Amino acid sequence: MNTPVTTGTDDFRGLRDRLWTAVTGRDEYAAAGVVLTALDNGLDAESALLDVIAPVQQKVGTEWAANRLTVAAEHAASAIADRVIAALAHHPATRAVPHLGRITVACVDREWHVLPARLLAEVLSLRGWRVDFLGAQVPTPHLISHLHTSGAEIVALSSSLPTRLPTAHAAITACQAVGVPVLAGGAAFGPDGRYARLLGANAWAPDARTAARRLADGIPAPDLAVGRTQVDDLPHLADQEYTYVARNQGHLVREVMVQLESAFPAMKSYTDRQREHTAEDIAHIVDHLAVGLYTDDDELLTTFLTWTAGILTARGVPAGSLRPALDILAAELQDFPRCVRLLDHARLLLDATLAAGHTSGVPA
Repeated sequence: MNTPVTTGTDDFRGLRDRLWTAVTGRDEYAAAGVVLTALDNGLDAESALLDVIAPVQQKVGTEWAANRLTVAAEHAASAIADRVIAALAHHPATRAVPHLGRITVACVDREWHVLPARLLAEVLSLRGWRVDFLGAQVPTPHLISHLHTSGAEIVALSSSLPTRLPTAHAAITACQAVGVPVLAGGAAFGPDGRYARLLGANAWAPDARTAARRLADGIPAPDLAVGRTQVDDLPHLADQEYTYVARNQGHLVREVMVQLESAFPAMKSYTDRQREHTAEDIAHIVDHLAVGLYTDDDELLTTFLTWTAGILTARGVPAGSLRPALDILAAELQDFPRCVRLLDHARLLLDATLAAGHTSGVPA
């Protein structure tokens, strides 16, 4: 007879350590063996998902940010984790008879960080929900078409990247327009769920267990008699600053690149690959500026810049190179008051972060 696995911190730590060794060693069979053996020995499937697999994947992201894992190694580890979850889903210990309602779990369009949604889908299945898991990057029209035919009572919408918030907003309002409430989750919505509330989601949860509790408590359906558009939620969009920046991203990136060589002389010796990475970094800054304008939230841009400063520092790139890029953007957008406000705030916080040396590479 197997001895049940206890669920103390030390027991989880041992399982996580063994799983970490397997996924970073690119040994899929060893990784599956760690988890499936634990299930055979009595570990409950939800704990395997949320207390073993999820923390290991979080560590994968942290180690990539600190430049201790390559992009390829991070992708390999994530792919193995996905296959281990699939194996776990078919283990006899995970079989649950559906007795609750039907829920659709999906990532917003262009959101490819699928693991948080996948974990939620598995946890809800374990708890007796009938789950339609649509995966990553689900275009809103396809999501709505699915709702019309599936009979789903709720949508759990996941997004990890803040730059997907405008798309998430469109998906939230579209789901509600057909009478289906939305539970939002994922890092994009903020650690306190502020962006979920701002965008009108019916509920928010920071993790899968909390989401399951919120669903058990019940989420009321939206009132179809109350018509609502995205601009109703965010009246500041009437100034068109978000629209201008979003539509002119390419021009802004090119202008910064042209002027940056004079403002940051070290760039003159950059290789073509380094210039390509610089252009990508600037594009991400403009993306986050645009979403900061969409939400009218100064912290969205500053949080991203603090994280980026850490990523650059970990890779031996001077984080101070961000400052002239922000200066150029501020000059280009000087006629747009909210742009100026966000960029001024970002420059102050970036200066303070660089002065204090708080560039760990790990997002707040």
